[in-house]
Amino acid sequence: MKILVLLSRVPWPLEKGDKLRAFHHIKEMSRQHEVILCCLSDKRVHPQAKKVLSEYCSQVHIFRLNKIAIFFRLVRAIFSSKPFQVHYFYKKTVQKQIDKIVEREMPAHIFVQLIRTAEYAKKYPFIPNTFDYMDAFSRGVERRIKYSIPGLRRLFITESNRLKHYEASVFKFFQNKIIISEQDRDLISHPDKNEIEIIPNGVDLDFYQPSDVKPQYTIGFTGNMAYPPNVRAALFLASEVLPLVQKELPDASLLISGTNPVAKIKSLDNGNDIIVTGWVKDIRDSYTQADIFVAPMQIGTGLQNKLLEAMAMKKPCITSELANQALGAVDGKEVLIGFSAQDYADIIVNLTKNKERKQQLADKGYQFVQQNFSWDNNSKKLLQIIEKQ
Repeated sequence: MKILVLLSRVPWPLEKGDKLRAFHHIKEMSRQHEVILCCLSDKRVHPQAKKVLSEYCSQVHIFRLNKIAIFFRLVRAIFSSKPFQVHYFYKKTVQKQIDKIVEREMPAHIFVQLIRTAEYAKKYPFIPNTFDYMDAFSRGVERRIKYSIPGLRRLFITESNRLKHYEASVFKFFQNKIIISEQDRDLISHPDKNEIEIIPNGVDLDFYQPSDVKPQYTIGFTGNMAYPPNVRAALFLASEVLPLVQKELPDASLLISGTNPVAKIKSLDNGNDIIVTGWVKDIRDSYTQADIFVAPMQIGTGLQNKLLEAMAMKKPCITSELANQALGAVDGKEVLIGFSAQDYADIIVNLTKNKERKQQLADKGYQFVQQNFSWDNNSKKLLQIIEKQ
C-alpha cells in the first residue's frame, strides 16, 4: 500500500516531540508499506535529513516556507476564522504540488499529523485517511494566556478559541483520528471525540538504556529550549527550586540541555552551579550526567518524551500533576509529583539523602516505561488502524 504522509516539519533530526512521533510512525509504516513523505520547512533543512528519511520513504518532498510570505499570510489571518497556525503553514503553491503528487501516485491512504497540515488533505475525502491530533493545541495555547505579556494576551485568547473550533471542525474530514493521551482527547470539543483512538508516544528502548557513569549534576532538565513550556520550567528550576535545594545541599547543581536556548535561558549559565549546554550531539549524555531528572511542566499538553527517555535510562523522575496526567505513572511509586517550588526542593533533597528510595523510584520508573511505552508496540496500533480500511 502507498501511504502519503503530510507533516508540518521535516522529521529529522529528532529534537522535537512531533518530529520524534512522526519519525517512528514512518519507520513502522515502511516495514510493510511504501511511504511517500511530504513535509514543510520554514528553516534550513539539516544536510543529512533527506538521506536519513530516504531509508524509510520511497519519496521525500520538502516544501520550503518563505518567512516574508508567512508574514503576509499571518496579516491576512487577522480577518479569518481559521487559526493563525493553519495560515502559517498553508501555502496555495504547496497545495498544488501536493495535488500533483496525489494525482500521480494515487496513494491508498493519507496520514496527516497536526492541524497545521490538515487543510492540505481536506480536499481528498475519497482517499482513506488518518489524522493525528497529537495533542489538544487549543488547551496548550489557553494555558499560556495567563503567562503572556498583556499586549499578546488578546492574541492568545483569539488563537485558543480558533483552535478549539478548528479541532472540532476537521473531525468530519478524516475517517480515523488518533491522539497521544486520554487527557488530550477529553479536551477536543467534539461530541464524538471518543472515536479518537489513543496512540501514546514511545521511547527507543534500544537507544535509551541505563548507564553506570557517575552523575555530575544534582538536577537535570532537557528539551527544546525555545519552546515556552520548557522555557518556563527551566526558569522555575533555576530561580525558584535550586536556591531552596541549596539551603540543604550547598553543592547542588542544575544541568539544562536542549536545542535553541533563548536568551533568558542562556543567561542562566553561570559556569558553576547552573550549566546550559544548548544542543548536544547525544542527549543521552545529558541524562547520564543528572542524578535526578525534574520536569516541572506548568503549561502545555501531551506526553513528555523527556520523561520517557529519563525513565528508560533509569533516572528517578519528578514532575508536575499536569505532565503526569498524560504519562499515567503512579505517584510515589513510578514518579514523584511536586506542586510548589518547596515541594520540588524537598523531594530532591530527600531523594539525594535517601539513596535506597532514589534507586527504588528509578527502578519502578524504568519498569513502567518498559511495559507501556515501546515505539514498536504503539506504532503497530497505528498500522492496525490504517490497514483496517
